[in-house]
Amino acid sequence: MPSRLSFPSDMAALRALCHDLPPPDGAARSAITHRDSQLTKPPGSLGRLEELACWAGEWQHTAHPRAERVDIIVFAGNHGVTAQGVTPWPTDVTHQMVLNFRNGGAAINQIARVAAARLHVVEVQELRPTADLTHAAAMDETTFIQAIHTGMRAVRPDTDLLCLGEMGIGNTTPAAAIAAALFGGGGIKWAGRGTGLDDAGVRHKAEVIDRALIHHGNTLDDPLEVARRLGGHELAAILGATIAARYMNIPVLVDGYICTAALAPLQQINPQGLAHTRLSHCSAEGGHSHLAAALGMEPLLDLRLRLGEGSGAGLAVPLVRAAVACLCGMATFAQAQVSDRR
Repeated sequence: MPSRLSFPSDMAALRALCHDLPPPDGAARSAITHRDSQLTKPPGSLGRLEELACWAGEWQHTAHPRAERVDIIVFAGNHGVTAQGVTPWPTDVTHQMVLNFRNGGAAINQIARVAAARLHVVEVQELRPTADLTHAAAMDETTFIQAIHTGMRAVRPDTDLLCLGEMGIGNTTPAAAIAAALFGGGGIKWAGRGTGLDDAGVRHKAEVIDRALIHHGNTLDDPLEVARRLGGHELAAILGATIAARYMNIPVLVDGYICTAALAPLQQINPQGLAHTRLSHCSAEGGHSHLAAALGMEPLLDLRLRLGEGSGAGLAVPLVRAAVACLCGMATFAQAQVSDRR
């Protein structure tokens, strides 16, 4: 790992790590922009692919970005708030789905195979549930920092592109609670159907979120306290992985609502905290589009997904690969002996 990346020992050290994030490589961006202007196409004609190529290069610190070694990491965790009836599914399903991932039977296994990506599944805190966030902090400081470390350790330095996903029954409730704490609007703005709630269930989830916001009160002025008190083990691991990727010069594709909520505190601490990430898709889960807009993140895809598992991030991998291939593989006007515009 680069020498600047250290494992934080406490909340103060984590906050300092978030403030001191390395910047992109301006020289790489300039070189990529210059090459793009010479390629055999009208300026801007590849749209967001041009921006993706530049993004990949400036964060990999090279004018010749790569997208061969892609990792998809799915972090799994359980949530004490399920005791409040916010989901119709039992928490046993989290462990059962982890086994399904490892046996190759889930959607993300198929998407990872098609994307030629390495899939890793990490059970955070051995799937022990967090505390019920309606009457206690989801994690004490020690457990929160441990989950951050789990995410950091999961990132491999040889990765060209990192995709982040999650699995955790009930985890749309902490995601919505984080969004409500950071951006206001109460539970009703941010609560969605999750894994199959009806209208009454959504209203109940919103009420549970509002109770949690009232319980934690003024402690939620601190974005890291929001993540600790209202989040989950897998959400903290996602945050840790994203921080580690920044220090390792690895661009990150973010999945849906839960992953976006997990990272929202980082941007509240550091306005450039998510600059090395791109939002893969807009989830059909209520509130994700509002959260993406609040963070200034424009999704690459909108396929009405609401599965999680890193599925949207995996589906966006070919877009990044195409962007890099066009930048590095296309001929310039001079090489192709094609007349440039006058």
